[in-house]
Amino acid sequence: MAVTGRIDGTPSDVWHEEVLAPQFAYEAEHLLPHYVAIERVLLREYLRMGLVDPAGAAALDARLGTLDVDAMRADPQRNMSDISFALEHHVQSGPTPPFAAWHVDRSRNDAQVCAQLMSARTQFAAVAADLMGLGRAVTALAVRHTDTPMPGYTHGQAAQIITPGYHLAALAAETNAALRRMLHTYDETDACPLGSGAMAGQELPWDRARLAADLGFASPQSHALVGVASRTWTTAMAADLAGYAAVLSRFTTDFMTWGGSGFGFLDLPDDLAGISAAMPQKRNFPVLERIRGRCAHVAGRAADLVAGQRNTPYSNTVEVSKEAGAHLYTQVRTMRSLLRLTHAVVTGITYRTDRMRSACAEDHLGGFTLANRLTLDCGIPWRTAQIVAGRYIKRAVERGLEAGTPDPGLLRACADESGYEAEPAAKLLAESFDVDRGLRAKRSAGSAHPDRARELLAGEVRELDRLDVEWSHRTALRAAADRGLDTSVTARRPA
Repeated sequence: MAVTGRIDGTPSDVWHEEVLAPQFAYEAEHLLPHYVAIERVLLREYLRMGLVDPAGAAALDARLGTLDVDAMRADPQRNMSDISFALEHHVQSGPTPPFAAWHVDRSRNDAQVCAQLMSARTQFAAVAADLMGLGRAVTALAVRHTDTPMPGYTHGQAAQIITPGYHLAALAAETNAALRRMLHTYDETDACPLGSGAMAGQELPWDRARLAADLGFASPQSHALVGVASRTWTTAMAADLAGYAAVLSRFTTDFMTWGGSGFGFLDLPDDLAGISAAMPQKRNFPVLERIRGRCAHVAGRAADLVAGQRNTPYSNTVEVSKEAGAHLYTQVRTMRSLLRLTHAVVTGITYRTDRMRSACAEDHLGGFTLANRLTLDCGIPWRTAQIVAGRYIKRAVERGLEAGTPDPGLLRACADESGYEAEPAAKLLAESFDVDRGLRAKRSAGSAHPDRARELLAGEVRELDRLDVEWSHRTALRAAADRGLDTSVTARRPA
């Protein structure tokens, strides 16, 4: 049966093989259930508007129920290798022909974007679930290491004493922030485009609010042109994922640095390690390189989505809906892969507490504390105290003195050069450069002090619980809509 009277002939081999068949295969695998759901809610509307009787609606609904991937084939002759036409052909070739008004006042444009958005929302929520799993793994690891001293670094140099728990609490905070942004994006894009038509709306009295509710959306998209032309939802989702990927890449860089032989602060189990084909002594962690590399792919796909939309007209175009839009699925798939890898890393990490403590003791990481004490205990003006502390550390390093072997006489001499006394020098040095005291010297909220770090983590766990409830609520709404579509098309729907 012909699907057009406007064009003679069928798609060429090159057009079919290079574009239409791959697109058809993708939509059959990923969008077909959504197309069927859309057809079912439209059928209910046809029934409500009196364009089909219950028996005709039930027969067509039964035929829709036989649609699956195996029933759909890209065929240039029968369906022009288009999934919408293939769906029509499947229904029309059934034992009962569809009613005459089936697909009257309809367009592929809004149905297509609706199916794409339904799929994207499900995938986006799946990423959120992965993030929540990672967040719980991060906090579980962090709470075990809030008292474990390690050097913190600024500009690539050891700076102050922190803990792995404090560092991981930052990752937990970033993960929750990403989940909040994604939740906002999900709600902002929770508007159903179905009923927008080709671009200017439709002519029959469709109940668009009911269409939206039946498909699990919060509301219909209010503007028909926005419904079919906008793909802002793709760039918004992609931006959320790219933003978190950039953050995760930075934390992965820390793991790569600290896991290297130059530091040896952390280790991964053998099942996450690799070897050198030439150097038998090496034990590599290529999983971290994979994670960071895939973070780059996630960011790149977000750029592709934006680039694919710029300079296009604001209407429904294949360039935007299919060429550019395809990058979102690829981005999500990459994101879920790297999150799974990161989860394995976080649950497999072992921190080498002896190496970290030793590194803290070797460096004079209490220099900031010493300057503070020189001001608060000895009355030396702050900037001068900075000079005295820096002078002492410089000369101690020149003499080969580690922080654990202080020289009170040297501190007195350094202070005397600036016209001040530093007493009791021995106590000042011992307390300023003690590793455990240095960790607990920070008292402010949000600091690396073990008590403050535990407070941070407790807050992140509470927030993760709250976000879990919010995301679960939205998942439940989609599931309820799916269950509603499983009921008979002729069943009376609640108003």
